[in-house]
Amino acid sequence: MASVLKRDTSFENIPSIKAKTLRINLNPDIYGTFAEIGAGQETARHFFRAGGASGTIAKAMSAYDKDFSDAVYGIEEDGRYVTQSRLKKMLSHEMRLMEERISRDRHPDRLFFAYANTVATIDFSKRYKGHGWVGIRFQLDPKQKEFDEIILHIRFKQNEARLQQETLGILGVNLIYGAFYKYHKPRKMLKYLYDHIDKDTVEIDMINFSGPNFKDVDNRLMSLQLIRNDMTDAVMFGPDGNNLLPAAVLYKKNILALRGSFRPVTKVNMDMFHKSHDIFIRDQAVDQNNTIVIFEITLSNLKASGEIDEQDFMDRAELLCALGHTVMISKFQEYYKLVEYLNKYTKAKIGLTMGVNNLVDIFDEKYYRHLSGGILEAFGKLFFKELQVYLYPMKNAETGQIMTSNNVKVHPRMKELYKFFKYNGKVMDIIDYDPEIMHIFSRDVLKRIINDEDGWEEMLPKGIAETIKKNNLFTRKLVRSEEEDQVK
Repeated sequence: MASVLKRDTSFENIPSIKAKTLRINLNPDIYGTFAEIGAGQETARHFFRAGGASGTIAKAMSAYDKDFSDAVYGIEEDGRYVTQSRLKKMLSHEMRLMEERISRDRHPDRLFFAYANTVATIDFSKRYKGHGWVGIRFQLDPKQKEFDEIILHIRFKQNEARLQQETLGILGVNLIYGAFYKYHKPRKMLKYLYDHIDKDTVEIDMINFSGPNFKDVDNRLMSLQLIRNDMTDAVMFGPDGNNLLPAAVLYKKNILALRGSFRPVTKVNMDMFHKSHDIFIRDQAVDQNNTIVIFEITLSNLKASGEIDEQDFMDRAELLCALGHTVMISKFQEYYKLVEYLNKYTKAKIGLTMGVNNLVDIFDEKYYRHLSGGILEAFGKLFFKELQVYLYPMKNAETGQIMTSNNVKVHPRMKELYKFFKYNGKVMDIIDYDPEIMHIFSRDVLKRIINDEDGWEEMLPKGIAETIKKNNLFTRKLVRSEEEDQVK
């Protein structure tokens, strides 16, 4: 086994960036290339300055000119250079050169790596603060055929390009050090990425681990850690379980969002989705081929039992992924914050699908007391010109009355405000709902599953009950929150 895998406790708690770079430089086996585009060779600089870099750095380069970059790494079809596609091409190209040019016969113990970043720092007008892709492809055993890989996306928050460059350099060191010395603790490694970096200076909004040494890492859980560690406000993952970059997925898209507990996902959830989606795509302003549907869960909903139950989160995620849906986890307890976030990436139409209870909550002033403009400020952000609410009715358990936008009861002070949005077409009732399933609530299904009662299977979409039974999902003791009672 290569020397990098031998525990050397003398270095374990040394925090400085120089100590990290020096430990790597003094390891005789770690050897690789640095390819950095857009913000200088900031990461490589730390290794050169630490001393002993000749034993670590095979090559350090920057291909700033687009034509030159294309000649080295190939042409991007969309003409963009700060993309995951470009980063992966850089990693593949540089690692291939390492294998071709470094003789295994002469260096049987060498552990190859390729570190790369492609970044756009803040522009001259300071309107766009910049972002970038950072990644490393590496091996922990010289006989390892399939490489490990860590790829992440960052957003800068600083207002000077020089400061952003310095932050990027430190982040790069932390990533390389973590890859070789903290790979077995991926959760802690996420936190270590911010060593010597203030969280107010940079946001990490996506990360994916892959390769043989990360085969047991679920990227959805890593995505959840980004939220829990306050590294970002929202994360997304696709049906395959891999994390997605929200900005890339949402960019200029028509977006239909459904918020819920999905604990578990029920026939009502799917009826809400299908019926609202039918209305959404019939809108003349909506191109179905440029539309994405998001099933969103708030962080507060995941804290139903006080602390986040990761297994409970994975149970919900597994079912939504099995149904082929894209999932967002966000910190946005209020709807207007969700809309504000989505509106950063698109000016196309946004639809929100919700139940009557959720609409009543939106018109509750207590949620907006922290805003200087109160509920009017929130509604200015919520009901902008391209947003529409699709309202799923609710059956009053006591009277049997079907509650819709026409007879919903909001606070007397909010009546006129509600009427304004209602009669301006911002709230649209879903009228072709299935009346036979209106009695179904996720919390009731969950109780039956936990108590091993009969009759819950027919309350769920096709195939979901079988998945729950096969994988023993939702089998822990139920702790229900007041908020969860409000969500079907």
